[in-house]
Amino acid sequence: MRINMIAHGQNVKGQGVGSAYFELVKLLETHAADQIQLSFNHAKNCDFNHIHTIHPYCYYQMAMSKLPSCMHVHFLPETVEGSIKIPKFAQGVFYDYFMKMYRSANELIVVNPIFIEPLTRYDIDPEHITYIPNVVATKDFYPIDRSKLEATYALYDINPDVFTAISVGQVQTRKGVIDFIEIAKQMPDIQFVWAGGFSFGKITDGYEALKQAIETAPNNVKFIGIVEREQMNALYNICDVFLSTSYNELFPMAILEAINAGLPLIIRNLDLYQQIYFADYLRADTLEEYQTHLNTLKTSKTAYLSAQAVSQKIATDYSETQVLQQWLNYYHGFMERWVK
Repeated sequence: MRINMIAHGQNVKGQGVGSAYFELVKLLETHAADQIQLSFNHAKNCDFNHIHTIHPYCYYQMAMSKLPSCMHVHFLPETVEGSIKIPKFAQGVFYDYFMKMYRSANELIVVNPIFIEPLTRYDIDPEHITYIPNVVATKDFYPIDRSKLEATYALYDINPDVFTAISVGQVQTRKGVIDFIEIAKQMPDIQFVWAGGFSFGKITDGYEALKQAIETAPNNVKFIGIVEREQMNALYNICDVFLSTSYNELFPMAILEAINAGLPLIIRNLDLYQQIYFADYLRADTLEEYQTHLNTLKTSKTAYLSAQAVSQKIATDYSETQVLQQWLNYYHGFMERWVK
């Protein structure tokens, strides 16, 4: 089969939608070239379209194409809030626009299962919604001997002798940046690193307050900005734990990257995580619980190894082999349902 992958705007750095798109393309080109050929923004000789972003040009291509289309859903109106700041008068127009785009597709693919029920409230048939998780390539994210990473320690000015927690994501209100800083204030013996920046500039929700918080953060906190994806594996490997204070997530690429690099997790106790991570990961509801987990991992080798084992279990659940099979099953099924 030949699939037209339609995407625009995915090259904005430091945001998960682009990472998810490139990882899927890599997965299919690397492991399914004998079954699937990909075209990019060009429908000629293709069997169907797969739309990845809500860019107007994607909508135009989908509308003009005579081919059936499946579309990735990376956010809903309620998940946009806390990410980007949209004037009140424009919110309704924007939300109506991308929900109309979703409805125009023959089927939708969601990156987490909790999107299915809200989509049905927007008059989308649940029979036309499929959950397939994100994936990362193990050749790109894997453990590295730290003795080989002296240059990475120096590049980010990270002390190799100090326990280090890393968080990765856009600097947004919903990501819990303020909580991240507050935890660091209470734990001066730990280094805290945040990789990511204001990918959408001043339209980021809470931009001024977040900018001020970063500028006045304590000395044990480093906001290192957007890091090139090719450098992320080395960065994970010079840290000791992945810490997420985010209040609202879709299917975090950063968590998949971190666990494949061998890091234990401390993440917020969100309903989403309980539905997608079938393991006893460390979860927190309060700043005090985050601090307790960090201290435990810092001081107990047994606890640290146990948390690492949990990460390995989750990584296995979302391995390339597992996710690839889901995509192959889905694409073949879509062909049978819609391609005459």
